[in-house]
This record gives sequence, structure tokens and C-alpha cells, in this order.
Amino acid sequence: MPLTDTFTKLLVRGLLAGLVAGLLAGAVAFVIGEPHIEAAIAIEEAASAPAEHAHGTAEPEEHAHDAGTDVQGHGESEAAASEGHSHGDDALVSRDGQRVGLFLATTLAGLALGAIFAVVAHYARRVTDVAGPVLALTLAGLGWLAIEAVPFFKYPANPPAVGDPDTINQRTWLWLAAVVLGLFAVAVATYVARLVAATGYLSVRVAAPVLAFLVIVGIGYVAMPGVNEVGPDFPATLLWEFRISSLAIQATLWLALGLGFAFLTERSGKQAERALAFR
Repeated sequence: MPLTDTFTKLLVRGLLAGLVAGLLAGAVAFVIGEPHIEAAIAIEEAASAPAEHAHGTAEPEEHAHDAGTDVQGHGESEAAASEGHSHGDDALVSRDGQRVGLFLATTLAGLALGAIFAVVAHYARRVTDVAGPVLALTLAGLGWLAIEAVPFFKYPANPPAVGDPDTINQRTWLWLAAVVLGLFAVAVATYVARLVAATGYLSVRVAAPVLAFLVIVGIGYVAMPGVNEVGPDFPATLLWEFRISSLAIQATLWLALGLGFAFLTERSGKQAERALAFR
């Protein structure tokens, strides 16, 4: 993108691209993500129903034992229901309301991401020879790699029926640490790429930043604790289908953002060229 583009133009461009990207990500989430969430909720409710029945009919002595010590049975069902929130008639937000909120959430996320993308593009064009649509696509690819791919392969997404609500704060901080790790690894790889840019060997220009990125991510993965709260009874196929759909949703968001920003940048450049031609 040329330096003649003002920051305001880039910001509007980012918001427009982010709006479209958010809507597309919402559509993908609705089509391929919602069925897996519904299946996970069904498993959660099926697992909690027998425990609730036993909880309501037990003798006083047995009830005290269940509530106080049976953390493997009824306690896990309550934890799963707590993290997934209530999906029954007493839910604060109905499933239909959650589906509408899905598009609202992805749209707002797209707008916010588009604004941040515009700010990064504004400064990136001043420190690199890459410009125009290529810069937009490069930033989108690096952003997805740092903010989505690196955290995902260390702490992949889990469906509503998976996870202990008592560890949600710990898992949130670990995920944020993985995002910082991804950003740091991309920053170092970019710096290494600039250092070896003058070399005459293409293999070195490609291998050096890739190796730097992999080394930093590998060290970070080893240093950070693992999290595995998936129960042995949860269907493995459903778990991985959910995780793949989550990865597809985020890939859609970043790909649409990069392509949208690149298209608007190229369109603006062609309009400027036509304006100069008529002078």
C-alpha cells in the first residue's frame, strides 16, 4: 500500500474488510460449527441427567457423600454443565439467541481485528519494501500464524462439554501466553528474514526465518504446561471435528480479512492511477 494512503483511509479499509470477514466467519461457524456444538451439548445433557436424578433421590447420608467426595461422578457433570452454561429451559440465553449472538460476536471481532490490522499495516509499510496487496496478504498470513495457529496447536479449542470451570482462568492465561509466544516468534523470524535478505541464496532466505520461528515456538511449547481435560468417554471424532471447524472459522476470518484489505488496496491504487491519467 502506498505511503500516500492516509491512516484514515487504511482504517476505513480495515473496518470494511473486517466487517465482511466477520460475517463470513459467522456463516462458516453457523454451518460447520453449530452441529458439533449441538452434539456436544447433547452429550453434556445426557451425562448430567442421570447424575441429577441420583442426586435428587439419594438418602441423606448418600447425598452428603455424593456432594462432598464423589468428584469423579456427579461433580464432573456439574463442572461440565457450569462451563457450558445451562442449555435447558432455564438458560439465560436460548440456543436461538446464541445463534444470533454468534454473528454479532464474529462481526464485532472482525471489526476490531480490521482496525488493528490497519494500524499494523500503517506502520509496516514504513519498514518494509513489500507494499500493496502483497503486504496485506503477508500481514494476514503472519497474523493468523501468530495469533491462531501457534496457540491452537498447543491449546486446541474444546467443545462446551469439555473442561473444568475451576481452571478456566488458568487456561485463559495460558492461551494468552501462547499468543504472546506466537507474536514473539513471528517478530524474530521477520527480523532474521531482514538480516539475510541481502544473501544471494534463496534457500537461506527461506530457511533462516522458518528455522528461527520453529526454534522459538518449540522452546515455548516445551516450557509451557500442557492442558488435557478431555474425559475418556468423550467421542474422539466429535472432538477433532469441533477443533477442525474452529480452526476453519479462524482461517476464514483471517483469509477474508487479508483478501478484502488487499482488494480494497488494489482498487484504491487503480483509482488513483486513473485519476492521474485524466489530468
